[in-house]
Amino acid sequence: MCGIAGFFRSCAPEADEAVLRQMGEVMRHRGPDASGEFLDDHVGLSHRRLSILDLSPLGNQPMHSADGNLVIVFNGEIYNFLELRAELERSGVSFRSRTDTEVILALYARHGVRSLEMLNGMFAFALWDRAGRKLLLARDRIGKKPLYYCHLGGDRLAFASEIKSLLVLPEVGRKIEPTAIADYLKYLYIPAPKTIYRGIYKLPPAHSLELSVGGEPRVSEYWDVSFKAASRSAEEAEGRLLELLQESTSCRMIADVPLGAFLSGGVDSSAVVALMSRAAREPVKTCSIGFADKRHDETPFAREVAAAFGTDHREYLVQENLAATAALMPKFFDEPFADSSALPTYHVSRLARRFVTVALAGDGGDESFGGYSKYLVELKEELVRKTVPRPLLALLASGARTVRHPVARKVRSLTTSALCQPARAYYRTNTFIEDDLLEEILAAPVRRACTGYDPGAFTERCFRKVAGADHVTSMLYTDLKTYLPGDILVKVDRMSMAHSLEVRAPFLDYRVVEFAAALPTSCKISAGQKKVILKRVFGPLLPESVFNRPKQGFTVPLDCWFRSELKGLAEESLLREEAMGEYLDRAVVRRIWEEHQDGRENHGTLLWALLMLALWHRAYLGGHHV
Repeated sequence: MCGIAGFFRSCAPEADEAVLRQMGEVMRHRGPDASGEFLDDHVGLSHRRLSILDLSPLGNQPMHSADGNLVIVFNGEIYNFLELRAELERSGVSFRSRTDTEVILALYARHGVRSLEMLNGMFAFALWDRAGRKLLLARDRIGKKPLYYCHLGGDRLAFASEIKSLLVLPEVGRKIEPTAIADYLKYLYIPAPKTIYRGIYKLPPAHSLELSVGGEPRVSEYWDVSFKAASRSAEEAEGRLLELLQESTSCRMIADVPLGAFLSGGVDSSAVVALMSRAAREPVKTCSIGFADKRHDETPFAREVAAAFGTDHREYLVQENLAATAALMPKFFDEPFADSSALPTYHVSRLARRFVTVALAGDGGDESFGGYSKYLVELKEELVRKTVPRPLLALLASGARTVRHPVARKVRSLTTSALCQPARAYYRTNTFIEDDLLEEILAAPVRRACTGYDPGAFTERCFRKVAGADHVTSMLYTDLKTYLPGDILVKVDRMSMAHSLEVRAPFLDYRVVEFAAALPTSCKISAGQKKVILKRVFGPLLPESVFNRPKQGFTVPLDCWFRSELKGLAEESLLREEAMGEYLDRAVVRRIWEEHQDGRENHGTLLWALLMLALWHRAYLGGHHV
């Protein structure tokens, strides 16, 4: 894994190689092994390298094509590069290194932007065509690798793997986009293509950006997943899925550095470890994270799977200075980000990096095969929506609003969602603060700037995009396009890169995603069961306990922490930091804080979001710039 950055010189007229080096240096954690710069009359490129394949200097970047016309900076891994290389060699192309980067250059020289459709991997890269005076930015299909860009008009453009690298350029401002604050508080992340900063954007997954000297950027989508059903018997589908997952796991085990896996003891990570064990010549190195609070501790389950496959297993208990770790988060995310499972991901990455440079993980299984509990809840809501008369639903919802009791809260949530159209209801499911509380908590200037803005439009567009889809398909497609790349993959990328660790996810091989999409819904969710086909495929391979325990995910005991270890940091950041009044109504924040401390409500998730906003502001706008 690496870090890339660069600019059109029209965007940064005074910038030189020293500036390029600084753009790379601020994300040194992404690539501590080597660095390089390229500068000509039109563009500048910067690269930080984490050496994974061909550890020699031949793999350093920026890398030039054999004829010197193409120059690339590349972050990621191309898993089918050996097959692509062999095809190119048969057509007369020769190579100087053993890297996948050189294969991209040769492929682009032959096929241009169509080469993106031939790549199987996780990637973000910038490729400069000197003769054509054209820059290509591209990002992988699922969004494993990040790519941000700043556009100041015309061909005035800069790009980078992380926002902090763009902020090195004085031309790039730090003006806040108010609607991004609303998005953040609703989703706990800021959905693409928006960022917290006006003028800085995320290049969406499966998109490319082309920009010629003197032109305007053109952003295009080169792939989308189809849910058109394929005709297969259940036996054929199960056999082919196992083959595909074995292939996608085995190709992700190609590395010239030590390799291991994250293991939670859930279905997805356990399946990956099982497949790795089949392909490995020695015990797989596995890592797990635990908590003193047994309700959030998965280490016993991970330990059982590790024993079943004879892995070289290590565990870490999260119990050290939580406030200090929380304060580190903005340094790596560069904008507000409030998935609290980033904290255990940070620690498991730190643990893994002591023993390996590459780790495989189970990310992506839930979105493709229907693994989240919310899907079953949504199906119940859909049933209620179709069977219970709307006047009765409205009466129940109205009555539940006046009662402060957990049962009443569940009734209110169910009936309110059932009264919504399915796309709107799924927006409610995927967000973490009610619209009325959002309206209340925003500071008056932010609230005015958001007048007429609907954060739900982002979710609803995706939900309705799959024409004629059933409810499960619409949910899975929406999460594949929103929550997975906007939250899960951002979290894993930043927390692993904080420790210069590369994480690979076999379930996110686009062939697996396409295969899962073409399966009937009944292979994913049926009769109250989730991940139906995965359980059938891996039932004979995994311990029975993997399938019989409730799904936990990487959850953390936030409600408890804000009454103990995080209380001091939160009080200082939320109640005493006057700058928070720029974004939030401080009286409402204090009320929420007191409700939580008194035990009247559990606001742990919301308080974490507010704390991350406060710590981000302090780091990037409060004079303590990272």
